[in-house]
Amino acid sequence: MNVSALALDFGDTLAVPGPNPDGRIVLTVLRRLPDTDVPDTFVAAYDHVHRITREADRVRDTHTSFAEEIRRAAALCGARIPDPDAVTELVFDEVPDSRVIRRAADALLRLRAREDLVCVLACDTQRPESVRRRTLVEAGIDVCFDAIVLSCAIGVRKPHPDFYAEVERACGVPRAEIMFVGNTPAKDATAPHVYGMQAVLIAPAGRPSGLPAAIGVIDHFADLPDYLTHMRSR
Repeated sequence: MNVSALALDFGDTLAVPGPNPDGRIVLTVLRRLPDTDVPDTFVAAYDHVHRITREADRVRDTHTSFAEEIRRAAALCGARIPDPDAVTELVFDEVPDSRVIRRAADALLRLRAREDLVCVLACDTQRPESVRRRTLVEAGIDVCFDAIVLSCAIGVRKPHPDFYAEVERACGVPRAEIMFVGNTPAKDATAPHVYGMQAVLIAPAGRPSGLPAAIGVIDHFADLPDYLTHMRSR
């Protein structure tokens, strides 16, 4: 089958995931901002809101914004936060983003040098696009991506069909010509396959049982260039 575009997961595919902020980090950032009044009880309120919000999001395959979590925590503890939307990037500046894996970065650069492929980053994350783009720049792979699709920006997460529809729009080619690559069987392989995309699962332990035969399996993202070459030679 023809491959005109790649849709690439990030954490545990191209990068080692970084930590997420907790209530104490959020509180520290909020107290630096003018016109805020945030009690110590915000820490427990935010951690509670974050936990129950993420549980609900996982059930519905939605993604509640970080700013909305802050609004809910503020209402719970009586904090005054004039502009929760302005807080997101400031908070994520305080915690490290995912660390790009050098072998994966080198493989991606080789792919882009030799292949005429659209390349879209497609991942679930709380981090805003500005922070994720900075990480890509620091790793030297920002030039590899034609577009970025983040769950925090579109309000749904994998495996919601609307996520893959947004990836398809970003790629600008028919879904059958898009190859989705990632490490989570349900989200990065089976769901894209059901949606009508091609898929390759990164699975160092080997092919999981029940994975559709049409889905390819590789040990590491660094194996993707050779996988594509082999697939096209058949």
